[in-house]
Amino acid sequence: MQLALQNISHRYGGTTVLDDISFTVDDGEIVCIVGPSGCGKSTLLRIAGGLERPAGGQALVSGAPPEGSLNPLTYIFQDFALLPWRTVEGNVSLVLEDHGINGRERRAVIADVLARTNLTDFARALPRQLSGGMKQRVAIARALAVKPAIMLMDEPLSALDSQTRELLMDDLIALWSRERFSACYVTHNLNEAVRLGRRIVVLSRRPGRIREVVEIEMPLAERAERLAELEKLQRRVWEIMREEAREADREITDVA
Repeated sequence: MQLALQNISHRYGGTTVLDDISFTVDDGEIVCIVGPSGCGKSTLLRIAGGLERPAGGQALVSGAPPEGSLNPLTYIFQDFALLPWRTVEGNVSLVLEDHGINGRERRAVIADVLARTNLTDFARALPRQLSGGMKQRVAIARALAVKPAIMLMDEPLSALDSQTRELLMDDLIALWSRERFSACYVTHNLNEAVRLGRRIVVLSRRPGRIREVVEIEMPLAERAERLAELEKLQRRVWEIMREEAREADREITDVA
């Protein structure tokens, strides 16, 4: 299944936040979106998922979703969005209940996604008993439970400390290596972008326009062992956006 953003433009009131954005997320690839603060990255992700209607252009999906997919496009947020009174398995169960999946089938799906995200031993734990990294694993397990075609990931690791972020990146890479999921991944962190992205869409300051699309041919599973090459890629991305980031830092804005 492919997600195509075609000539997306958007504004809030008289302020243009996105201008003529076009790119695709192809089957089995992770596309990362980076850019200065306030350039419209999260707005673009909401448009991609149908949560917000663009002022111009369109977001289109084509191709068949995975067999049994309940939500072809599924979000993972930076704040985990877990219900504090539900256990780990209860939070995963919620998305299945919405689709009327009950009994043995629901228990089987929950057991499967908890095993795939190394959460089986924490099935009965409450969110308050979990670290930030474990909470985000629950959010990922919940997303996997609906068998999405494309995951829309809005800075999913930004609330975590650096060590936990590294562990979660390793987990995501291992998961992708097994299952080849697709994702549109918004991040401020350039290290995350070069570790995870097949392509990196670099946006300008507001109004967000595509400055460049950086393609990374290096296999995902090899990147942890090729840090020198990744650092060069990271510097290249930073050089593309550094002046834009400097100008964005000096702007005053009333746009969320």
